[in-house]
Amino acid sequence: MERGWRLEWLSWFILGGMFIAAAIAWSRVPAQMPVHWGIDGRPDRYGGRLEGVLLLPIVALALYGGLRLLPRFDPRRANYAQFAGPYALIRFATLVLLAEIYGVSIATALGFPINMTRVVAPAVGLLLIVLGGVMGKLRPSWFVGIRTPWTLTSARSWGKTHRLGGWVFIVAGLVMALAGLLDLSALLLAGLAGLIVALVGLWLYSYLVWRDESGANAPPAVHSVDHPEGL
Repeated sequence: MERGWRLEWLSWFILGGMFIAAAIAWSRVPAQMPVHWGIDGRPDRYGGRLEGVLLLPIVALALYGGLRLLPRFDPRRANYAQFAGPYALIRFATLVLLAEIYGVSIATALGFPINMTRVVAPAVGLLLIVLGGVMGKLRPSWFVGIRTPWTLTSARSWGKTHRLGGWVFIVAGLVMALAGLLDLSALLLAGLAGLIVALVGLWLYSYLVWRDESGANAPPAVHSVDHPEGL
């Protein structure tokens, strides 16, 4: 619980820092600044200060608040107490990624020559590694984790799918981090495509685990017995 509160304080510090940075940068960035980057790390769209300076801090605040409120609306809200620490780590790691993207975008607007992909891709990879590391600690819920009709109705399917999913996210994170550090766009695209395919595979895997469990627990079939006539 103490670790969770430390992460909450750090999360609030990050959010506050993003809005302070926005106030400082507002008059310093140009009227038109980069707001989107291509896979090669170069800006491919420009926008005004409202979008470039304020949008991401607002999104970060809304996302943090939403993640904090979600358990209240979850029919399985009692399970959140069992993974409160990992859930706090997920919120914190997500904010760290958004703050890094924001910092790099402001630095780019101020004229610093930064390749966005080489900075952000490793950060995204690190987030995936964090998610993979806590995946096996998540408990069934409607909003957090790999939610399929079968993981939500079978504790066995939930557990096995999330243990496998943890390794999937860790491997994908390592590939993405390596692609960013080496500036390999082809590897980055391959990693993203592989992650999408793996997620589809996890969806199917959750069904297969559920099917095997359902088959094993199915009640024996009742066969009718033909009685000789007259009995």
